[in-house]
Amino acid sequence: MIREHLSIQKIFDLKKWEQLQDSLASVTKLAILTVDYKGNPVTSHSQCQSFCKKVRQDENLLPYCQKCDSRGGLEAVRSNKPYIYLCHYDIVDIAVPIIIDDKYIGAVMAGQVRLADPSSALQLEQILTSKNEKLYSSKWEELKNDYADLPSMTYQEIQTISSMLSLLCNYIVEEAMNKNLLAEMFEKASATQSTPQLSEILPGYSLEHIENLKKEMNNFLADAYLNSSGDVDISCGNPVLKPAFEYIFEHKGETFSLKAMADLCHISPSYFSRLFAKETGENFSSYLSRLKMKWAKQLLEATDIPVSQISSELGFNEPGYFIKIFKKYEGTTPAVYRKYYKG
Repeated sequence: MIREHLSIQKIFDLKKWEQLQDSLASVTKLAILTVDYKGNPVTSHSQCQSFCKKVRQDENLLPYCQKCDSRGGLEAVRSNKPYIYLCHYDIVDIAVPIIIDDKYIGAVMAGQVRLADPSSALQLEQILTSKNEKLYSSKWEELKNDYADLPSMTYQEIQTISSMLSLLCNYIVEEAMNKNLLAEMFEKASATQSTPQLSEILPGYSLEHIENLKKEMNNFLADAYLNSSGDVDISCGNPVLKPAFEYIFEHKGETFSLKAMADLCHISPSYFSRLFAKETGENFSSYLSRLKMKWAKQLLEATDIPVSQISSELGFNEPGYFIKIFKKYEGTTPAVYRKYYKG
């Protein structure tokens, strides 16, 4: 089970997340708490409102609060999206599920606000009510001033914030998964003498996560290799053109227009073109294509990065166009070049 391997404590840097949670609570005016898949809090309660804090301190009412939290989380998991509901005191709460590969690992619980447009309450489910009217009435009288101090929001505002929290959680989880994946892979692979199976090294991770990480690693490898490779072509005898040459060699993955390079050198495009041809013996476009093909050959020779990714790393929008230019300069396709070079 993924829960055995991918706990929320493992995926989130809880110290940093709690700082972010505090900031979100301050900005949105919502109370926010993060729980694991069992409903146990893994962070402190950010911006907890006085009314709710005092209700939860009542041993007779606390079970109702906990049941609301539990039911809200379950409904969010069932629908696989943020669930907005009314608690037993008609206060709006939100449950934002944290799900990895269709497995629930926890939730962000937010809310403790009143509806500014009470008619919208008809759209929300009150997931729990108490039969002990006497208890509710006495607590209400005791805390009615605290209730009046609860922040109020329109239903539309609450929906917008719940969507934002969901997107933020998903983004953080994906980033954390990719970063944790490589560290765990090396740690587990180095601990065994035999060749381990993927399911043994990375239990709970999908092929999609691995492919995403592989792509990021290839990007890093390409950047590192190109940036560390010595370039004799970077020498430029004309100081006027030096800013353009330096920019081109420091930003190998970008596309460069003649006008942009001329602006960088503080001269007109026509003057830049004449100086450039005199300096290199060829026009700007041809020089740039030849240079990028040189870098492409370096990556084809030294790495196993896919041709499509090399194309992207060197600033080509379409792999087909990259292959066409490569064949024009080298007389063969990138794949064939790599095959013959590596034997």
